[in-house]
Amino acid sequence: MTLTDKQRAFIDEPNFAVVAVNDDRGHPRSTVVWVDRDGDTLRFNTTTARAKGRHLARGGYVSVLIVDEHNFHRWLEIQGPARLVEEGALEHIHALSHKYTGRDFANPQDRVTVLVTPERVNEYEL
Repeated sequence: MTLTDKQRAFIDEPNFAVVAVNDDRGHPRSTVVWVDRDGDTLRFNTTTARAKGRHLARGGYVSVLIVDEHNFHRWLEIQGPARLVEEGALEHIHALSHKYTGRDFANPQDRVTVLVTPERVNEYEL
Protein backbone atom coordinates (compact mmCIF):
# COMPACT_ATOMS: atom_id res chain seq x y z
CA MET A 1 0.00 0.00 0.00
CA THR A 2 1.26 3.47 -0.84
CA LEU A 3 1.11 6.24 1.74
CA THR A 4 -0.04 9.74 0.80
CA ASP A 5 2.28 12.74 0.97
CA LYS A 6 0.35 13.99 4.04
CA GLN A 7 0.79 10.62 5.77
CA ARG A 8 4.52 10.56 5.02
CA ALA A 9 4.91 14.13 6.31
CA PHE A 10 3.03 13.21 9.51
CA ILE A 11 5.38 10.26 10.14
CA ASP A 12 8.34 12.57 9.59
CA GLU A 13 7.16 14.82 12.46
CA PRO A 14 8.39 13.91 15.98
CA ASN A 15 5.06 12.38 17.01
CA PHE A 16 5.02 9.42 19.36
CA ALA A 17 3.46 6.12 18.36
CA VAL A 18 1.83 3.22 20.16
CA VAL A 19 2.64 -0.26 18.85
CA ALA A 20 0.24 -3.12 19.55
CA VAL A 21 1.63 -6.66 19.34
CA ASN A 22 0.09 -9.98 20.33
CA ASP A 23 1.97 -11.89 23.03
CA ASP A 24 2.47 -15.67 23.23
CA ARG A 25 -1.09 -16.12 24.52
CA GLY A 26 -2.57 -13.98 21.77
CA HIS A 27 -3.22 -11.07 24.14
CA PRO A 28 -2.48 -7.54 22.92
CA ARG A 29 0.43 -5.60 24.37
CA SER A 30 0.95 -1.92 23.66
CA THR A 31 4.06 0.22 24.06
CA VAL A 32 5.08 3.74 23.11
CA VAL A 33 7.83 4.01 20.48
CA TRP A 34 9.63 6.47 18.24
CA VAL A 35 8.94 5.99 14.53
CA ASP A 36 10.27 6.98 11.15
CA ARG A 37 9.99 5.60 7.66
CA ASP A 38 11.97 4.40 4.70
CA GLY A 39 9.77 5.27 1.74
CA ASP A 40 6.40 3.80 2.67
CA THR A 41 7.83 1.30 5.16
CA LEU A 42 7.27 2.33 8.77
CA ARG A 43 10.19 1.72 11.13
CA PHE A 44 10.70 1.60 14.87
CA ASN A 45 13.45 0.18 17.04
CA THR A 46 13.49 -2.14 20.02
CA THR A 47 15.77 -4.62 21.74
CA THR A 48 15.91 -8.38 21.43
CA ALA A 49 15.57 -8.58 25.23
CA ARG A 50 12.19 -6.81 25.48
CA ALA A 51 8.89 -8.64 25.20
CA LYS A 52 7.99 -6.64 22.09
CA GLY A 53 11.15 -7.82 20.32
CA ARG A 54 10.64 -11.42 21.40
CA HIS A 55 7.02 -11.46 20.22
CA LEU A 56 7.90 -9.83 16.89
CA ALA A 57 10.73 -12.30 16.32
CA ARG A 58 8.00 -14.89 15.67
CA GLY A 59 6.73 -12.70 12.86
CA GLY A 60 3.26 -11.35 12.87
CA TYR A 61 1.03 -8.42 12.29
CA VAL A 62 1.22 -5.12 14.19
CA SER A 63 -0.79 -1.97 14.58
CA VAL A 64 1.08 1.31 14.93
CA LEU A 65 -0.93 4.36 16.02
CA ILE A 66 0.90 7.67 15.59
CA VAL A 67 -0.65 10.58 17.51
CA ASP A 68 -0.03 14.28 16.92
CA GLU A 69 1.90 15.62 19.91
CA HIS A 70 -0.22 18.80 19.93
CA ASN A 71 -3.67 17.42 19.01
CA PHE A 72 -4.58 13.87 20.03
CA HIS A 73 -7.57 14.01 17.66
CA ARG A 74 -5.11 13.98 14.73
CA TRP A 75 -3.68 10.51 14.19
CA LEU A 76 -2.53 7.88 11.70
CA GLU A 77 -2.76 4.12 12.15
CA ILE A 78 -0.74 1.69 10.06
CA GLN A 79 -1.37 -2.04 10.23
CA GLY A 80 0.75 -4.66 8.55
CA PRO A 81 3.28 -7.47 8.84
CA ALA A 82 6.45 -6.74 10.76
CA ARG A 83 9.93 -8.12 10.32
CA LEU A 84 13.08 -7.59 12.36
CA VAL A 85 16.38 -6.45 10.88
CA GLU A 86 19.58 -6.36 12.92
CA GLU A 87 21.79 -4.76 10.27
CA GLY A 88 21.89 -0.99 10.73
CA ALA A 89 19.80 -1.08 13.93
CA LEU A 90 22.40 0.81 15.96
CA GLU A 91 22.50 3.64 13.42
CA HIS A 92 18.71 3.61 13.28
CA ILE A 93 18.22 4.05 17.04
CA HIS A 94 20.66 6.98 17.00
CA ALA A 95 18.76 8.56 14.06
CA LEU A 96 15.46 8.15 15.93
CA SER A 97 16.99 9.61 19.08
CA HIS A 98 18.19 12.64 17.12
CA LYS A 99 14.69 13.08 15.66
CA TYR A 100 13.05 13.07 19.10
CA THR A 101 15.75 14.37 21.47
CA GLY A 102 18.46 15.97 19.34
CA ARG A 103 21.24 13.64 20.59
CA ASP A 104 22.55 10.07 20.34
CA PHE A 105 20.69 7.27 22.14
CA ALA A 106 22.10 6.69 25.62
CA ASN A 107 22.04 2.87 25.80
CA PRO A 108 22.22 1.30 22.32
CA GLN A 109 22.48 -2.39 23.22
CA ASP A 110 20.94 -5.42 21.48
CA ARG A 111 19.04 -3.21 19.01
CA VAL A 112 16.84 -4.37 16.17
CA THR A 113 14.86 -2.33 13.63
CA VAL A 114 11.26 -3.33 13.05
CA LEU A 115 9.98 -2.80 9.51
CA VAL A 116 6.21 -2.58 9.03
CA THR A 117 4.77 -2.90 5.53
CA PRO A 118 1.47 -0.97 5.38
CA GLU A 119 -1.48 -3.17 4.44
CA ARG A 120 -4.18 -1.09 6.08
CA VAL A 121 -4.07 2.63 6.87
CA ASN A 122 -6.56 4.67 8.90
CA GLU A 123 -6.33 8.34 9.69
CA TYR A 124 -8.21 11.15 11.35
CA GLU A 125 -7.87 14.90 10.72
CA LEU A 126 -4.75 14.59 8.58
